[in-house]
Amino acid sequence: MLDLNKIRADFPILSRQVNGKPLVYFDNAATSQTPQQVIDVIVDYYSNYNANIHRGVHALSQEATDKYEAARHTIQKHFNAKHAHEIIYTSGTTHSINLVANGFTSLLKPEDEIIVSALEHHSNIVPWQMLCERTGATLKVIPMNLEGELVITEYDQLLSSKTQLVFVNHISNALGTINPIKEIIEKAHRVGAAVLVDGAQACPHIKPDVQALDVDFYVASAHKMCGPTGVGMLYGKEEWLNKLPPYQGGGEMIAEVTFEKTTYADLPHKFEAGTPNICGGIAFGAAIDYMNATGFEAIAAYEHELLDYATQKLLDIEGLKIYGTSKHKTSVISFNLENIHPYDVGTILDKMGIAVRTGHHCAQPIMDYFKIPGTIRASFAFYNTKEEIDALVNGIKKAKLMLS
Repeated sequence: MLDLNKIRADFPILSRQVNGKPLVYFDNAATSQTPQQVIDVIVDYYSNYNANIHRGVHALSQEATDKYEAARHTIQKHFNAKHAHEIIYTSGTTHSINLVANGFTSLLKPEDEIIVSALEHHSNIVPWQMLCERTGATLKVIPMNLEGELVITEYDQLLSSKTQLVFVNHISNALGTINPIKEIIEKAHRVGAAVLVDGAQACPHIKPDVQALDVDFYVASAHKMCGPTGVGMLYGKEEWLNKLPPYQGGGEMIAEVTFEKTTYADLPHKFEAGTPNICGGIAFGAAIDYMNATGFEAIAAYEHELLDYATQKLLDIEGLKIYGTSKHKTSVISFNLENIHPYDVGTILDKMGIAVRTGHHCAQPIMDYFKIPGTIRASFAFYNTKEEIDALVNGIKKAKLMLS
């Protein structure tokens, strides 16, 4: 059981008002809020040991290096990576995906095929389209159904000896669907294909085990899981990371430089050119510690309770339609009111202090499938309450009266 009063007290932003109303924050799928424990780590870094890392002989540099690398080990342990050097710090999920896509430029041939799913965020579509443009490879798509689930029988038909890569999100940011990634990974491996899983939406709700999944690449962002923006991670199996060329050239990622030839550093530094987001990396580790102390089993159980409660309450509103009705989903509800544009509803809810997301959620192919311009998305975190959901429902009813 979660102590909601204690948890909510950890998040200073939850006590503020918006437009004279208590803040109800239901845009967690875009960015979660940050607890004071993580904020304190950020303040401590800039107050006490702000310095560049690695190779510095002075005390501040060594202290910053130790904490930065300790956070890498925290991330490794959390995701159960075999080695710490399989964790690459990035600026976030998008950066991680582009790093892998760029690396495969030299590995793909024109006759090769790669597969994405219809449920992807633009960040897990566009880099692969660009990869195909560079290499001549063909992009294929796993279709979805009306419940917002992937059609796995169609995926089976797409796989072949030509398939080199498969990309799929663990959880859909637009619909909340939890994809059967273990099955997807196993089937891809049977034809010799590598798999990248976009875990940005999964990591706030569940604790992925990359070794149990046998996934080749797994990517995530700190700001989705109570951490700061501008930092994330790429997990890659050691053998794959050794195959890929560096993404960027510069300091830190080199072993030796002459004007005739440069040799690259070992993992993970091979992919970490330049001065990183040192404070962000340390705070990422602190955010993971906070969520683990809260407990992922308790988080998942409570968020499922919120999802069920909100779904029941919202479906009682006449003319409200929910998109994404899979039996396997997390605490995200995308919906529309009949004949009312989602942006208009979101604007009125904001006047009531209720933060939701409106639009296509960087998942335009999903909206095209449903033939809608976008949805209103309410996404819940473990610090939200049923009383806040009641406020959302009342706000939607008021918006409906105003806009009908």
